[in-house]
Amino acid sequence: MKILTGNDLKTGDVIWWAGDDQWSRHLADAQDAGGEAEAILAREEAALRVNASYVVDGEQTDHGPMPLHIKDRVRAFGPTVRPDLAVNTSIPIVKV
Repeated sequence: MKILTGNDLKTGDVIWWAGDDQWSRHLADAQDAGGEAEAILAREEAALRVNASYVVDGEQTDHGPMPLHIKDRVRAFGPTVRPDLAVNTSIPIVKV
């Protein structure tokens, strides 16, 4: 599974590609970009909908789409120094 992530140009928030030119702050909304990942990123950056975007390897889990690398799970969780500000505390930082 290929998940797309980047930062919102207005807020700086971590966002995930949710399909159909939509982006979401919630990893659960992420869609598999498959073989079109690079083309989608090029189009979305050109349309100024996302900044510093990249492709993340992921897998479908009981919690929804989940990045394979811990760096991206931490990005999806939100600030780890202030869990009260986390986007989604149900995201397991450590792969289960």
